Amino acid sequence: MAEIKKQYAQLIIIGSGPAGYTAAIYSARSNIDTILITGSQPGGQLVQTNEIENWPGDYNHISGMTLMDRMLCHVKKFSVNVIRDVIKSVNFKKNPFNLIGEERTYSSQAIIIATGSYAKLLNITSENLYMGKGISTCAVCDGFFYKNQIVAVVGGGNSALEEVIYLSNIAKTVYLIHRRDQFRADKLLIDRLYEKIKIKNNIIIYFNSIIIDILGNKKSVNKIKVFSNVDNTIKYLNVSGLFIAIGHIPNSQIFSKYIDIHNNYVKINNNKNYMKTQTNIPGIFAAGDVSDSVYKQAITAAASGCMAAIDAEKYLNSSFKLK
Repeated sequence: MAEIKKQYAQLIIIGSGPAGYTAAIYSARSNIDTILITGSQPGGQLVQTNEIENWPGDYNHISGMTLMDRMLCHVKKFSVNVIRDVIKSVNFKKNPFNLIGEERTYSSQAIIIATGSYAKLLNITSENLYMGKGISTCAVCDGFFYKNQIVAVVGGGNSALEEVIYLSNIAKTVYLIHRRDQFRADKLLIDRLYEKIKIKNNIIIYFNSIIIDILGNKKSVNKIKVFSNVDNTIKYLNVSGLFIAIGHIPNSQIFSKYIDIHNNYVKINNNKNYMKTQTNIPGIFAAGDVSDSVYKQAITAAASGCMAAIDAEKYLNSSFKLK
């Protein structure tokens, strides 16, 4: 059996989405010896988005893949050690902290957790075929591309209702598919939804219904197959896009033994001190969707990556002598 290599750096960043890449740029510019571990999907969830039109400065839109490739090039400009590996377990009992990956092990004086989150899906085979080709998990990101078209949203919580209200201002018709007979969202949002229906009259709700298939021409979605739990009937709804809003799960599981976590999100700023991204363990910070239960945007993830890198620099300067 081959010996597993071990690597050390002053700072290790786990994750390669906007938060991780931005943290790496800022840490490298502070002359911190940095390793960035990409995870299984370099670039994170954003690489699944075909077009982005709300990234400041790229007003002609840009693909998620292109944006993340550009971020990676920016990181490499500063000679950050970028390693393609997946962290399987950690030991945060004492400093230096230890990480165990599939390819090698690591140790570091400071850690930034930027592992993001993953969207809950419907577990329908056709989801994989049409992801990014009519299926989206973010209306704010992709809704504009369905202007004056017919779309559907699946879900019944706050996120789903927010997406329907948002899309009703863009799309011709919005179908809302919910498996229960009532919403799980906040009453304020439910009231807003029904007020929107009165004003716009372009939202159609299907309660007690589930999507059992997503149909198209292999290049784009054109129809969804909906089953009613009430009368066991099937409807085919013509749509150009489907937005799945049944929740996200932060990639925080491997840290739960050591880090304070609430509803799967890593808790930060517990001590209400000047290090806003610090977890309950000094020297361990979190940024992006793994710790953000509210905004969940690429731009806010990047901003929090910047904050985490600045906090890590403060920690290292106060606790250890930087090179």
